[in-house]
Amino acid sequence: MTGSLVTLLLVVVTALILRWRRPAWYWMTFGVTLAALRVAVRYASVMDACGLTVPPARWRLSLARMTNRPVPESRVPRILRLRPTRTGLVLRIKLRPGQDAFDVASATDRLRHSFGMYGVTSRELRSGIVELRMTGYDVLRRVQMPAETGPAPMRIPVALREDGSVHYRDYRAVPHGLTLGATESGKSVYQRNLVAGLAAHDVALVGIDCKQGVELFPLARRFSALADNPDTALELLEALVQHMEDVYQLIRSAQRITVDVPDADIAAGIWDLPADIRPTPVVVLVDEVAELALFATKDEEKRRDRIVTALVRLAQLGRAAGIYLEICGQRFGSELGKGITMLRAQLTGRTAHRVNDESSANMAFGDIAPDAVLAAIQIPTDVPGIAVSGDSTGGWTRIRAPHTSLRQAVNICNRHADRTPDVPALAAFRPAVAPLASATAPLTKAAPTTA
Repeated sequence: MTGSLVTLLLVVVTALILRWRRPAWYWMTFGVTLAALRVAVRYASVMDACGLTVPPARWRLSLARMTNRPVPESRVPRILRLRPTRTGLVLRIKLRPGQDAFDVASATDRLRHSFGMYGVTSRELRSGIVELRMTGYDVLRRVQMPAETGPAPMRIPVALREDGSVHYRDYRAVPHGLTLGATESGKSVYQRNLVAGLAAHDVALVGIDCKQGVELFPLARRFSALADNPDTALELLEALVQHMEDVYQLIRSAQRITVDVPDADIAAGIWDLPADIRPTPVVVLVDEVAELALFATKDEEKRRDRIVTALVRLAQLGRAAGIYLEICGQRFGSELGKGITMLRAQLTGRTAHRVNDESSANMAFGDIAPDAVLAAIQIPTDVPGIAVSGDSTGGWTRIRAPHTSLRQAVNICNRHADRTPDVPALAAFRPAVAPLASATAPLTKAAPTTA
């Protein structure tokens, strides 16, 4: 008897320590079983308390009257599947006639309290089918990306969502993106994760870093072109516009518009071309876009107008040519001058880290997801990296990128330096880098990254 009590005490102490120090381990060992039991036992009463039930059918009421039986209880949504995950539970339910997915979405906070979970989010899979993703602990406090993330061309896992799923930057689905955030909000770490993820793909990276290149030039071995001042940035952007026009000429020459060619095989972009003639896609990363839009003299104003015009043309026309924009900055409003709002309208993917005022959050989400504005300004200062991500559908979610140091990003870029493509139109802007110290040298050793 004493041995059993000691064993039980050790198990309880172990569970408490794990829950305090290693919540992910606690969830996989104890939490998932307890949470599944709570959901199974409390499901009917919780749904009734949250108003997610419907009255019984009339024929059942009539049958109960005729047979003098008790009145049947209200019906709850039917459970289709309860699946455990590494961060929580996924509950898939089928709504009863008369119920709406919005009713479930509005009750997620009450469901979180009732089931004893850390967070609950809902989404409608199809008509009448709703999926509830419940997290057992704060997955954003210590981000741990899963080992397998399902890589695909131009689809980069960059962060973890608050429901435990992976947040992807899919350039083929969302060609252009905007990332906002105040100083020390986590924009640089997010950008490093993006570059590190793109490094292993067959893509040309083009960087514009007007902070004298302090953010992007350490990663220069994986970049096909870099600019560290507005004058060079103008020349680089105009070279990209010319490259875009050359790609369109290639697409026109290989469109295969004949009577016997199916519609699906007619080329209207680089991804419709055969692999042997397909141009390399280009991702343009602009750090601190305000430095390209500010001016103090007439000459700088003319340069600024040409830069913004080139960016707008790339945003409007670049998708089919395989040119994708990733714009970063602290603010991105109309105070930056004419053409800025036209550029912002083309940036479908929006990510906002911590901002210092509501107007900055409105610049990111005011025109696509007004509900996300309040979430963006409520991000605390003691958790850098937390961000709100949304798109033109109106949906949004909280995300956090795993911490990647500059040394780690440099090592990844050096490891994939041989994948850096040569784009003839951008050859003049190829960064000059010193050779690695040794082909077999450990990647943890410091090596000069720029000449």
